[in-house]
Amino acid sequence: MDIGGFQKTSLIDFPETIACIIFTQGCNFICPYCHNPDLVADPQKRVGNFYDETEIFRFLKKRQGFIEGVVITGGEPTLQTDLFFFCQKIKDMGYKLKLDSNGARPRVLENLIKNKLVDFISMDIKTNLENYHLVIPEKFDTANIVESTRILMDKAPAYEFRTTCTRPFVSKKIMDDIGKMISGAPKYILQKCSRKVSVLDPDFLSTDKNFFSDKEMIELQNTINQCVTASIIR
Repeated sequence: MDIGGFQKTSLIDFPETIACIIFTQGCNFICPYCHNPDLVADPQKRVGNFYDETEIFRFLKKRQGFIEGVVITGGEPTLQTDLFFFCQKIKDMGYKLKLDSNGARPRVLENLIKNKLVDFISMDIKTNLENYHLVIPEKFDTANIVESTRILMDKAPAYEFRTTCTRPFVSKKIMDDIGKMISGAPKYILQKCSRKVSVLDPDFLSTDKNFFSDKEMIELQNTINQCVTASIIR
């Protein structure tokens, strides 16, 4: 695994679970508001050292009984060729496992679920299908996004969908499209984009129109509420 970051303790990233967080290196999306810009580059282009996988498993061994779960996020974890075996090692140690994904590789998600290697999946839905070209630097079949939502809704033990709400990726019309795609989902997170962090495109933060007010966020929530069981603005 190409591990670009490691956080020893989190109380908020895995619902009702004390967890550590493993950040994988490399992402196939180029969202300008990305809050982990250092993790977007391919491993070959990374500046600095990777975290030692052996040291992480040594930490997990030492913390058994104190930490309950592990979150694997990124970057995009499903790009890692040894993700399956890495998850298997974590599960064999008795930890619960949460995966964060952009949904670009549905077969990877399905394989992890089939083999009971994930307990919770958070999938980021960036925008409606017709606008995914705004966040992907290469040709991409958006049918993968639809398939990933179906796999989670039909097979995942627990899951949530979430969207970082900024323009031009989100509007009331786009939120309505997203809602129809995941109609019946039990939980949806609307994330308000922070302007106080480093992002992939710093110029994005300087454009006021990219950001929604609190009132506008509630309007977006009201739109998605017509399609999902519950939603949260975070």
